[in-house]
Amino acid sequence: MKTHKLKLSSAAIALAAFATPAFAADDAATAAAAATQAGTPPANEPPASTAAGGTAQGQGPAVDANGEVITVTARRTQENLQNVPASVSAFSERSLERIQAQDPTGLAGAVPNLNIVQGRGSSNATNIYIRGIGQPDALQTFDPAVGVYVDGVYYSRIRGTQLDLLDLQRVEVLRGPQGTLYGKNTIGGALSFVSRRPGDSFRADLSLTYGSYNEFDVRGAVSGPVANGVSIGIAAMHAQHDDYVQDAVLDRGYNNKNTEAIRGTIALTPASNVRIDISGDYSRDDAHLNVGQPLNSLTYLVGGGVALALPSNPTSYDFTGRTTPTLPNSTRLRHYGGSVNASVDLTDALTLRSITAYRELHTRDYVDIDATQLQVGDVFVGVDQNQFSQELQGNYNAGPVQAVAGLYYLREHIISHQEAYANNLLGPLLGNPTFLRTIDDDLVTKSYAAYANVSVELVPHLRLSAGGRYTSERKDYFRTTSTFSSFAPLTSAAPFVFDTSDTWHNFSPMGSIDYTFSPNAMIYARVAQGFQSGGFNGRANSVAERTEYQPEKVTSYEAGVRSTIAGGVRLNVTGFYNDYRDFQARVAGTGTDAVTGLPSPVLSVINAGKLTTYGFEVEASWTPPSVPGLMFDTQIGYLHARYDVFNDTRFPGGSRAFQTPAFSPKWTWRVGAQYESNLGSDGFLTLGGQMRYHSQSALAVDNTIIGTTTRIDGLFQNGYALVDMRLVYETHDRRYSLGFYVNNLFDRVYKTDGQEFSSIGSIRTVYYGAPRTFMVRAGVHF
Repeated sequence: MKTHKLKLSSAAIALAAFATPAFAADDAATAAAAATQAGTPPANEPPASTAAGGTAQGQGPAVDANGEVITVTARRTQENLQNVPASVSAFSERSLERIQAQDPTGLAGAVPNLNIVQGRGSSNATNIYIRGIGQPDALQTFDPAVGVYVDGVYYSRIRGTQLDLLDLQRVEVLRGPQGTLYGKNTIGGALSFVSRRPGDSFRADLSLTYGSYNEFDVRGAVSGPVANGVSIGIAAMHAQHDDYVQDAVLDRGYNNKNTEAIRGTIALTPASNVRIDISGDYSRDDAHLNVGQPLNSLTYLVGGGVALALPSNPTSYDFTGRTTPTLPNSTRLRHYGGSVNASVDLTDALTLRSITAYRELHTRDYVDIDATQLQVGDVFVGVDQNQFSQELQGNYNAGPVQAVAGLYYLREHIISHQEAYANNLLGPLLGNPTFLRTIDDDLVTKSYAAYANVSVELVPHLRLSAGGRYTSERKDYFRTTSTFSSFAPLTSAAPFVFDTSDTWHNFSPMGSIDYTFSPNAMIYARVAQGFQSGGFNGRANSVAERTEYQPEKVTSYEAGVRSTIAGGVRLNVTGFYNDYRDFQARVAGTGTDAVTGLPSPVLSVINAGKLTTYGFEVEASWTPPSVPGLMFDTQIGYLHARYDVFNDTRFPGGSRAFQTPAFSPKWTWRVGAQYESNLGSDGFLTLGGQMRYHSQSALAVDNTIIGTTTRIDGLFQNGYALVDMRLVYETHDRRYSLGFYVNNLFDRVYKTDGQEFSSIGSIRTVYYGAPRTFMVRAGVHF
């Protein structure tokens, strides 16, 4: 076992974002009324900062279209969104409706420099990049680079994060590293989902949706008090649609949806200063294969030659696909857990909080990586994961000083069984032998952390914040690989074993300064660090592949301004610069098998080098005072991403720094507009629309032909724009609603993700976003 002392690492910098919800005009009376209705914060929310409602230190409260004060917990304490020295976008339930988001991928475009799509080859994973930093590989040994949190509980895997947005209070997207307050694996940022807490009054919601591809979606939630100091709530949903991709040869389809979820919460207030939330949730996903489009002909591993002739870098796609006939048409997920959030106010200034959680994730996924009728890159991946976490936190808020400090523990255990089927890979020179490889691995992670962050108002309107987090993490990994083939020399005499462990330490500091120079404007600057965990190559099938990689580290610098301008305008501008070191990259090639002397794929993971990303972000909204009900908003992101160092001996000069960093479009922007017509006693009619633009981007880290600078055109998506529209009627009391929605109005065909496994039969595959869909939704709210 080795122990590595890491220097001040990854970065967490965030400064200038603002909310994408539909803001109403700044009306002091409306804000005050909304603040009064907010009541006591739930246990799953930290206590409020004195600036949460707007004080001499900060701007007036940010208010959404429903008159609700927008508070966020990006710094682990409740604050008015416009006063947070961090890049945060916040979405209320109605804001999510406005951008037509039903799952996390619906946030695309509404958050500057966020690239978020369904993960490749899986119906239950999410590929998230923020400001050019992310981790697209759902392999169980890889950790995410953007953290996902639900009610303060960290979700450790990329799988299981394709969540349906069910009965949420809000969603927060934190851009830039969040190493100090959120810890490891947040070097790109974090997504925080905050569920609705049962309150002291009865509440019920029900919605029914029917649409294209036989989409059927039903969601319901009910909550209310059952005794003095005791409230309960339950929310449930079922969502399905038919296959987007059709296979006429096998008479079956792919890329459908079939999901169910349920969540229950008990909210206890045994005393005026004590709050306890007990929650549990369960979700199920039983879908067909998620199938892409092959980009070139497949070849035999031994002797070369074409195994299946296909068009090279096709420029069109008609949502038809092929898979191996014997491969089960199935991906399955079971994801469940529970948590206890408890808080006690020891004094008016000091609150203690505890978050205890346990979760399990079970997936059984079949993936046809080559997306053809041949058995070249067909795999089964079964994962059984569980995690226990405990966080103890203290919040202090008195006058000019606000502070948060805590201790954190996580134990995660992942057991995985994988099978690789490749009867059409080896080729006729060996007599077209059968090929089966089985892998069993076991990974245990234990992580300990301590953190603190303090904000002090040095003089009126000038605030200084500083903090840091120390993390110690150990991983124990055990893996066996066995090969079975009708070509006897390939059959394993004994399993190949990879047995290793390691420990890493990290300290991630943060510092920021902000100045409120008028009641409606604040400027700030921040520098921070963060890290992504090290680990072991989860594709090691030989000694050459038995590699360990060290943590990634990011240092980030950011500055920005938040402002509210006369005439109903909110404008926030941010500039950022990220120094990204020791990034983890899968490096694939072809070696020689030590026993047979035959060609053999080599898949390694290394700390390949250094990236630099920088850019700016604009978030703005305008509600003209002279036209009640009219609102315009826009979010603009500019990103320049480049490799400074990318070591790879297969390329000229041992470098591939010339390549384009993946999932890093130079421009992302969204323009939205809506007009709500007040029909008096007849209700409200809202017409809304949005256009989302995404400039050219690479869909895989490996995006040139091995050993050359020749770009693989099919692994790039050119710039494209998507248009969405909606027309919604609500009764005068907003109790009943009926809406018509269309997504991807002009039926744009666009790629979202890619796979590059050219060392295995020349496999290159891309995946596509959803086609145009229409839907009608009816809702009732009590």
